Amino acid sequence: MAEKPTTEDPNSSTTPEPNAPIEALAWLATKSKVKLPEKVAELRRKLYQKAKQEPKFRFYALYDRIYRRDVLTAAWWIVLAKNKSPGIDGVTCRDILDASGGAAKYLDDLHELLKTKTYRADRVMRVYIEKPDGRLRPLGIPTMRDRIVQTATLLVLEAIFEADFLDTSYGFRPERRAEEALKAIRGHLDQGYREVYDADLKGYFDTIPHDQLMLALKMRITDRSVLALIEMWLKCEVVDTDKNGKKVTSRSENGTPQGGVISPLLSNVYLHWFERAFHAPNGPATWAKAKIVRYADDFVILARYQGIQLQRWIEQTLEGRFRLTINRDKTKIVKLNAIGSTLDFFRVYLPI
Repeated sequence: MAEKPTTEDPNSSTTPEPNAPIEALAWLATKSKVKLPEKVAELRRKLYQKAKQEPKFRFYALYDRIYRRDVLTAAWWIVLAKNKSPGIDGVTCRDILDASGGAAKYLDDLHELLKTKTYRADRVMRVYIEKPDGRLRPLGIPTMRDRIVQTATLLVLEAIFEADFLDTSYGFRPERRAEEALKAIRGHLDQGYREVYDADLKGYFDTIPHDQLMLALKMRITDRSVLALIEMWLKCEVVDTDKNGKKVTSRSENGTPQGGVISPLLSNVYLHWFERAFHAPNGPATWAKAKIVRYADDFVILARYQGIQLQRWIEQTLEGRFRLTINRDKTKIVKLNAIGSTLDFFRVYLPI
């Protein structure tokens, strides 16, 4: 049940200062190596502080922050810096710059669309890239316009959800790297947690249930306009090319396309609740003294002993409560006390 909203504005000067020194939150002032306008950085700091200090607070007035002109400008700078391939409409960053009125008019028009709630997401273009094992990974490429709006949304929501995410997760997070995940795993191994459930989720990004993802978002966000925006991106049409070269469109009740700006955050929000269940008083961090290290959808669960109860909890929780699919051909239990045993995490073999 949602808490009754307070009248305190998280963007007001009455919001308390954090316990941590402000310099410890330096990542809030930059995004993708782009320095944010000071007012945008301040907005992010205050949202983060509010979320950190009130873990049960649900944010009910965020939509107008997303279409703020300075937030949209910061989002444009980030999109421009990345200068990715165009989406289904073929419009590039250069096209936006060269059009009559340039980026300023483009952002003014986009601001008006969002403010009047007449913005509609464009179709997503499906492309495929080859994975290291030769299989193809599907990506969903949004248009530049949708990239800008998703980035603006990310600038606002990231500050809130980062306050919640646990130290056991590393992927797609500011100032956290794969090397730190590997260091954490090595630390657990050195402490004797040498039986490892090495998990592989089958098509995680394409199988996240939309209804449950929205419930996870509502644990922090009650602004209906923001939730509608996210649901619009989740359910928009995807344009693919079949084996005969014909364009085909589809929609899905599951998944958040890899390639979308907002997708990494959404994927972390969902698996965050698996980590929360893992660390709960009735979870295996308590009764099995187990440890978890997660990098996006790759994670390992380490224990001194991998018993049936622990394995059953992992599999029933992921496939039951979270409605995900474990790839049992790739998921394995590694006992590192056995001679010659190694753990392959993130294509790095441990222990080294």
